[in-house]
Amino acid sequence: MWATRTPLRLPSSSGGQMSSPALVAIVGPTASGKSALAMKVAQMYGGEIICADSRTVYKGMDIGTAKPSVRERALVPHHLLDIVRPHEPFTAADFKAAATKAIAAIHSRGHVPVLVGGTGLYIDSVLFDFEFGEPADPQRRTELQQMTIEALQDICRQNNIEIPINDQNKRHLIRAIELGGLPKNNRDIRPYTLVVGISTDREVLRQRIEHRARAMLQAGITDEVRGLANEYGWEPEAMTGNIYRIFRGVIEGVKSEQEALQEVVTSDMQLAKRQMTWFRRNPHIVWGEPDELLERVGRFLHSS
Repeated sequence: MWATRTPLRLPSSSGGQMSSPALVAIVGPTASGKSALAMKVAQMYGGEIICADSRTVYKGMDIGTAKPSVRERALVPHHLLDIVRPHEPFTAADFKAAATKAIAAIHSRGHVPVLVGGTGLYIDSVLFDFEFGEPADPQRRTELQQMTIEALQDICRQNNIEIPINDQNKRHLIRAIELGGLPKNNRDIRPYTLVVGISTDREVLRQRIEHRARAMLQAGITDEVRGLANEYGWEPEAMTGNIYRIFRGVIEGVKSEQEALQEVVTSDMQLAKRQMTWFRRNPHIVWGEPDELLERVGRFLHSS
């Protein structure tokens, strides 16, 4: 247990107004230890955590998304968990709006907003104040959803649209096409913001991912996937995530749990590589080991 310090009196960029309250963001690849570092920061500095993960927003997707435990949520307030059901749409624009509101509310209580996650677009939408386009045309989106990944990539190339880093994610490709390109920003980071990233050795990361995958299996991930499939089917975008897509084969009897587990490890390692490709584009991230990053956060908050 870490000692809890008195919440810091944090400034904003507008003479005490709420336009840009101080913010700590913690990023890194899946299973790198972001959540553990966020818990330490929150407990030491009177913080509240905002989860920037495109899967933990969904209700009922608990084991497969490695959500914070009940104990962790009791110790530190967590925001943007369990806010929509798996069949309901949720976009990066929705996340930005909800996260911005949460940051202001946390700051109004005199606490430290701690934004943590591995979904780069969610993180950057807040850090760089992304401007998102108008809502999608339902008919056009339906047409795009019927296309293959390859066909969507071809549309991007033919129209000089930058292909998202995760070029196998149909949702990301479709939204890039709808917007005529990825969300634009001027790369000026929001005021009073510290962004830290956890540096993790590849082999250590693989070990952590393997350990987490085994823990999910023991916790009953197969039953969770079966229950969600029975309630929502396999069509919702939320059900296409690594764990749920892979364990569909277990439910349908075409692979064993152990085969699925190994596939999850491979898939998560590929995800980690894509996440790091995204984060390395951000020159504002201070990279380091958890202990040194904790000290860096302390210096930032006490100097603010």
